[in-house]
Amino acid sequence: MFDDMAKQSTVWLEGTGPEAEIVLSSRIRLARNISGIKFPPAAAKEDREHVLAMAVDVFKKDSIFFKGRILYVDDIDAIDRSFLIERHLVSPEFMMNLPGRGLFVGQDEKLCIMINEEDHLRIQSISSGLTLEDTFDAANKADDYLSRRIEFDFDDDFGYLTSCPTNVGTGLRASVLIHLPGLVLTRDIDNVISWISKLGLAVRGFYGEGTDVLGNLFQVSNQTTLGRSEEDIIESLQSMTGQIIARENAARERLFNDARVQIEDKIWRAYGLLLYARILTSEDVMNLLSAVRLGYGMGVIKEMPLALINELLLLSQPAHLQKYLNKTMDAEERDVQRAMLVREKLNKTVKQP
Repeated sequence: MFDDMAKQSTVWLEGTGPEAEIVLSSRIRLARNISGIKFPPAAAKEDREHVLAMAVDVFKKDSIFFKGRILYVDDIDAIDRSFLIERHLVSPEFMMNLPGRGLFVGQDEKLCIMINEEDHLRIQSISSGLTLEDTFDAANKADDYLSRRIEFDFDDDFGYLTSCPTNVGTGLRASVLIHLPGLVLTRDIDNVISWISKLGLAVRGFYGEGTDVLGNLFQVSNQTTLGRSEEDIIESLQSMTGQIIARENAARERLFNDARVQIEDKIWRAYGLLLYARILTSEDVMNLLSAVRLGYGMGVIKEMPLALINELLLLSQPAHLQKYLNKTMDAEERDVQRAMLVREKLNKTVKQP
């Protein structure tokens, strides 16, 4: 299964949708707990296994879930766990050893549901570009299906009850994965992050909370859910993302006006390294692709289509590389094989300048 998935691009990296040159993906996550059962962090093994069995039974009965796959975390080895994290289908915390965890993955990977992470159910929908409303509709549809068969823990005053107080209310976490190299290069990024934080948004790394920023990619999401409607949360993030994009475009224009030759040199050097390097770490590829993506967005480079940039972003990750090539490798061998794979992909796809 994972070998097949590695050969296919995932829906959030299609490079389509509004603002796809800057916004890689939009994600909606709904936290839900089953009434009368302790939340996963405090639940006994038997309770978690009961929740897992209940969820799987519901998935098998509803048509929205018929074409998906159900995975049991206990049956997934270390590389495949990393593979799912790299694909943004699960959180790093979810793959820690805790009996009774499962995962539903939809056929196109737009919909996935984590069972017994921090909450009994984490319903996630993810799409390419700035498509928060459409992404919410997909998650909300799955939530509606589930709520007709499962009684969720809901309080008339507080809304949906969750393991973490910051999710109480709607249980909704909306986020965008956004590429901000212009703000990084102009050294405005710290001011922008401070401004975003003061307005009630959280800024995290490439894989979410507690992870590093890679390739100038940031996750921006709402911090509060209590006392706000789903529509308010989504509209607020949509509006703020638009303002961030405007600041990023202004930074790019300033770079182009003040240091055009230096920026073009940075972009073409990155392209050249991707095309000819014999050793590349995953961090190397992320940073080089960041420069090339900047060049694509500024119209400097057209040799690499956005879909290829996104594909290499995913295939350069350690677990994806090993699943794609169907062999286990140490770090040094991965660096050599990664460079070789990038060269092969570019030579097959890219018309040389």
